[in-house]
Amino acid sequence: QVQLVESGGGLVQAGGSLRLSCAASGRTVSVTNMGWFRQVPGKERDLVAAISWSGNYYADSVKGRFTISRDNEKNTVYLQMNSLKPEDTAVYYCAVGVPTPQGMTKEGVLYWGIGTLVTVSS
Repeated sequence: QVQLVESGGGLVQAGGSLRLSCAASGRTVSVTNMGWFRQVPGKERDLVAAISWSGNYYADSVKGRFTISRDNEKNTVYLQMNSLKPEDTAVYYCAVGVPTPQGMTKEGVLYWGIGTLVTVSS
């Protein structure tokens, strides 16, 4: 089992920045592909960014604004979010899953965090 704990969400004005963190514990030897999804009420949970040994993946809507990184010693993955927009408002979920050419799919997620709310005001 792998436990994922997110932190760093909150309220920010449009144009501002936030950094999300996700700390993995447990059987972290299996943690190779990690990512961030987001979801707003009534909509699908969509991949935002993923990081694996083969590289990083970003959704088109966040390219150039968000950066995913990881600290392997701390078993932690980060999502630096800059130039935030109101449409970035969502619950952000950390995930560990099977890598795909598109980063990660919901169906391939093995472990989910509980989520952290990001609210961007206009």
